[in-house]
Amino acid sequence: MKTIKRYTQGLVALFALLAGVALTACEDQPDKYEVADGVPTVKYVRLPAPVSADSLLTGAYMENTICLVGDNLRSIVELYFNDQKAVLNTSYMTDHTLLVDVPKNIPEEVTDKLYMITRANDTIPYDFKVLVPAPAVNSLSCEFAAPGSEVTIYGDYLLDDPNTPLTIEMAGNVKVTNITSISKTQVSFVLPANAIEGYITVTSLYGTGRSKFVYHDTRNILFDWDDSHGGLATGHGWRAGVVRVDDPVAGIDGSYLYFGGAAIDGAAGATWAEDQFCFNYWPEPSAGYPALSAMPKFAEMLSEYGWDKLQLKFEVNVPASNPWQSAALQAMFTSDADVTNATGNNNYYSSDKLPRGLWLPWNGPGSYDTGGKWVTVSMKLADFNKTPTGTACAESLNPDHFTGLTFFVWNGGLAGTTCNPVICFDNIRVVPVE
Repeated sequence: MKTIKRYTQGLVALFALLAGVALTACEDQPDKYEVADGVPTVKYVRLPAPVSADSLLTGAYMENTICLVGDNLRSIVELYFNDQKAVLNTSYMTDHTLLVDVPKNIPEEVTDKLYMITRANDTIPYDFKVLVPAPAVNSLSCEFAAPGSEVTIYGDYLLDDPNTPLTIEMAGNVKVTNITSISKTQVSFVLPANAIEGYITVTSLYGTGRSKFVYHDTRNILFDWDDSHGGLATGHGWRAGVVRVDDPVAGIDGSYLYFGGAAIDGAAGATWAEDQFCFNYWPEPSAGYPALSAMPKFAEMLSEYGWDKLQLKFEVNVPASNPWQSAALQAMFTSDADVTNATGNNNYYSSDKLPRGLWLPWNGPGSYDTGGKWVTVSMKLADFNKTPTGTACAESLNPDHFTGLTFFVWNGGLAGTTCNPVICFDNIRVVPVE
């Protein structure tokens, strides 16, 4: 009997211990989420912000956050918009509200309903439309491509429909008639023979989008190397730049700036090939080399937009025979306090106090070439905030920083591979970020 009693006492102690653990667990998680029984009821859908609680919705764009309002919403274990499953986060689910993002994928079967599924596998529909945005036309593979050549638009929601085909229109109501390929994020086509400078519009079943760029954009070309678009034909300084035509690559529309003819070491900053990979523009107004910021178009843009709403653009061609595998392109806008032709120096190249933009299209160890094609590069001036080694610069650009310009391939702070690159530039310009 004593043995039985001790065993019973042991069980009692064990049960007490387990009960204590369970009680402690409950106390530690008083708000633990639990799926409810029954079925949910949605009374309405609204915007998530409390201040917008009276803004009721019958539809929403993909990836937008909405709030379902109703009863017993914790009974929902799965939620579909048309045939696309949404991601549920129980941290944003209560009995009466449910915050959720509309799925980013385009529905294959459109029913204009959302479907709530419970633990018991009941399905409760609710009328709600998923809205698909109009095409986003973000960039063009080459903004100075010639009519008759193939180009690619990059963006989103570039959707073709059998009943409402995707259409593209250049400026001047010039329609594109030869679309070669289409996907959701890019569309390739042949530029019409009569394509002219201007914005491009793309129309789908879901609306029309205008490009965030201008095809053949001559609004503010600083350097075109042959005065073909109103830009300067040469740099001015210790390294005015090597200008070539159709050698070693075919020019995009005449002369271009050539970098090449020397090896660049793979170690970051190991090679200082100033003669082969640099051009300077240092102002000297008395000799016909004005401050860039005094050129009428540039001055107008700086005044209208402010420097931080502008971007540096240019076309570049890197032949596959001479890929780029080391060092960054350092784009440095300079003030008269940094350098002029009268005070010529290259100390500012390595100054940690001169903010600059770095372009590193290769990823070390990696390689970059354009296959002998010209492509457009964009660098926001708001991102001109780096030191020569790629760290954050303590100083920032200001309106005085636009009298001169230097391109120099050097350093960047990222080790690469020793290479002998050829890098060709044309149509260096500053235009608004749109």
